[in-house]
Amino acid sequence: MPTRLLPDRHYRRPTSRGWLPGLLPLFLWLVSGALFAAEKPHAPKSVPGAIIVSAEQVVELILARPELVIIDSRKSSEYAKGHIEGAVNLLNTALRREDLEAVCPDKDRPILFYCNGERCLRSSDAIRKAMGWGYRNVFWFRGGWKEWTDKRLPVISD
Repeated sequence: MPTRLLPDRHYRRPTSRGWLPGLLPLFLWLVSGALFAAEKPHAPKSVPGAIIVSAEQVVELILARPELVIIDSRKSSEYAKGHIEGAVNLLNTALRREDLEAVCPDKDRPILFYCNGERCLRSSDAIRKAMGWGYRNVFWFRGGWKEWTDKRLPVISD
């Protein structure tokens, strides 16, 4: 019979099954982050009083209505990387009545808002503010920057 070097009490079955249990919390944290990203809200289907337009309709508006004011409601860093030609960058969270009136003093003039796309709430928020300030000829490019670039339409960058 073999002789043991240590008494039996030192020969316990390991409670851990290697490195896998240590990674479980990390895995759960990563999965929960992915689930929250999937739950990012969509822009509303409509904003009462605003006319929703597609990328092709934006091009038509630009060509047919040179007086059209285009408001890019994204962050300035996103705007600098690329935007629709002629667009003015007014971040929705910093948008004030006087800023919008400086760009578009005539509240009957056609004005178009866009942001990053259907998963972005910036332009719909800016539209609600503008309409609350009396703007009446409002267009919303709901597909926004994503639709514009997916369709490979012209882009201006600073």
